[in-house]
Amino acid sequence: MKMLINNKSIAIVGGGPAGLTLARLLQLKNANVKVYERDVNQYARVQGSPLDMHEDSGLAAIRKAELLEEFKKTYRPGADKMLIVNEHAEIVFSDHEGKPDEDFGAEHFRPEIDRGPLRNMLLASLKPETVVWDSHFISMEPQDDGCLLHFKNGTSVYADLVIASDGANSKIRPYLTGHQPIYSGIIMLEGNVSKDKAPHINALINGGKIMAFGNAKNILLGQKGNGDLGFYASFRADENWATESGLNFSDPLQILEWFKKFYPEWNEIWYELFEHAATPFIPRPIYYMPLDQTWETKSNLTLMGDAAHVMPPFAGEGANMAMLDALELSEYLSNSSYSTLQEAISTYENKMRKRAAVATKESLDNGERMHSEKALATMLNFFEGHLHSK
Repeated sequence: MKMLINNKSIAIVGGGPAGLTLARLLQLKNANVKVYERDVNQYARVQGSPLDMHEDSGLAAIRKAELLEEFKKTYRPGADKMLIVNEHAEIVFSDHEGKPDEDFGAEHFRPEIDRGPLRNMLLASLKPETVVWDSHFISMEPQDDGCLLHFKNGTSVYADLVIASDGANSKIRPYLTGHQPIYSGIIMLEGNVSKDKAPHINALINGGKIMAFGNAKNILLGQKGNGDLGFYASFRADENWATESGLNFSDPLQILEWFKKFYPEWNEIWYELFEHAATPFIPRPIYYMPLDQTWETKSNLTLMGDAAHVMPPFAGEGANMAMLDALELSEYLSNSSYSTLQEAISTYENKMRKRAAVATKESLDNGERMHSEKALATMLNFFEGHLHSK
């Protein structure tokens, strides 16, 4: 069953959810796998917004990784509760009362988990020394039938198979394809504030999520496991807005003044998010990969997650698609019906690109809806219809 990867050394570059999930799945098949991660250690980076896991992708991978029971101890019940509000913070939709009970296996149940606990759960499932920290990828070159990888810390390692899981700005993708991410036209300005510093918004969010729409602009919020509020001001702007704006993203009062001018119709209740936020704010231009991308399959290199198909976050599919990549790639690499690694990888890549294109199109379409003048009415109809279909 494991003929293709028997006696093969596998290097996964990037220790995000997809890379760690793949390492776990391959180790369950007794593969020889290492994860090379640029972070100095597992505590080196502040993790971003929570993730909602979908039944047929993220949760399917967690089940296959034999981690569902651990996940149930780690996820945050109730964190997927949703409010839709207008620019005055008036509630126009809430599923807090009508939401079904937490039900693993139900089609529409999307349990939320913070990125840090998810990463820790996956790390704990791996064999000791699987993750090689402080491994910032610099370059690689062909060697024998595999590749020799070079890292910033001066080390070099050989692998028979390299799997790029190093994100939207992948340094490995150019070794396989010339496709580059395309700017979507939308900027998301990320902030984080203690719940104690934003009491009115904290009372409104009530442990769940808020989507606020008004005047073709959004604020999207989620409560983190420690109670902090992670939020994004989401709006259309030039790709170089962050530098052209002249803003100091480490000065909350300056960002507050920007918000007052750029979101002039919005209620003062939102000011507490910006005035007391931890700094710096992080401007994030939103990118996606071409829907029709293709490349020639190699026998010793492939892509997964954002490295392969970065997409906007407006359908909640990015991490889920990445974890489904891990699930499917692990199955193809251990499938005895393929005679060569290249054949197995080609099958994976063709299927991955097709479903990623569908998810990317959905994300782009949602982004258009959410940043239109009619966003509030459009999203209200969407969520009301979604709730009634359950």
